This record gives sequence, structure tokens and C-alpha cells, in this order.
Amino acid sequence: MARNKLSIFSSILLGFSAVLIGISLFYQWWGMEFYAPQYPEGLNIIVYPNKLEGQIDIVNGLNHYIGMSGFSEESFPELSYLPYVIGGLAALTLLTALLRKRSLLYGLIGLFSIGGILGVYDLYRWLHDFGTNLSPKAPIKIDPFVPPVLGHNQLANFNTNSYLGTGSYLILAAFFLMLIPLWKDRKK
Repeated sequence: MARNKLSIFSSILLGFSAVLIGISLFYQWWGMEFYAPQYPEGLNIIVYPNKLEGQIDIVNGLNHYIGMSGFSEESFPELSYLPYVIGGLAALTLLTALLRKRSLLYGLIGLFSIGGILGVYDLYRWLHDFGTNLSPKAPIKIDPFVPPVLGHNQLANFNTNSYLGTGSYLILAAFFLMLIPLWKDRKK
């Protein structure tokens, strides 16, 4: 095998990785659940790569009392272009699988890593902005806060849980499949 050529097995893994990336577009990537005595069934915000779902209007109504800006798809311009970025990443992964070049795989993994870091940072930035830019005219005064990207938080009588959705797990699985050829086809 040429020194810069990936094995057929590695190429198949990358092809499967491209499929997982594409499928992730149809599943939620992140969510937040809110529980309180008055909402024992819970409320949620569900984030897909191109839209928001859940009880957004109810959550916005409650957030109004503490002076938090409302959530909407218009608030997140990323939702308008993220599907194209993800589709492009799936296409690059498939191209890497077809061309079987190790150097392309290194670039793809680097691009994927940078994209993942920027995505987590962007989510944190939005949560920070929503939790710390509270209106001084709000009926209920609370200290600024930052909801967690992942995990549990309590604010007044609300318990919140932030979690990764199926789409994020598909992306993580795709990334790990990309890493296998690094070991499998390493230079001996």
C-alpha cells in the first residue's frame, strides 16, 4: 500500500462516518429540561441543527419574569447555515473516504476538531449571554448566571438539566470512526 493511502477498511469506516454525519441533521443535538413544582412534567428546549422545538413560548414567558431575552430561531443565526456546514463536512468525509489519502484525513480531523470546539464555545457564549444580560426592569431580581452546557443547575424553584441529543452522539461516533484509521493505517 502506498505510504499516503488509507486501507479499504479505513475508507469504509470513513464512508460510514459520512453517513452518520448526514443522519445527525435529522436529530436533536442539544436540549435543556426544566422541572419545578408547577411543571412536574417538565418543560424543554430542544435544539436541532436548523430549528428549535419544545415549550419555547412557556419558557420565554417564565424567563421574562427574571429579565432574560426570549429564545427564538431568529435569535440564533447559526440555525440558518449549520445544516450546510454539516452537509459540507459529510461531503468532505465522503471525499476523503473515496480518495483514501492520509493527508486529507489529517486535515478532516483537524477541521472536525476545530468545528467541535467552536460549536461548544458558541453554545456556551449564547448561554452566557442569555443568563448574564438580564433586564434591570425585570419583576424578579436575580443574580446573573450561566446555565451549564451539560449537567444540572438550580435557579429558584427550577431544576434544569442540559444534555446532548442523539445528533451529537452520532457526530461523536463519526469522529471516533475517523480516528480508527490513524491507528489502523499507521506507518510501521
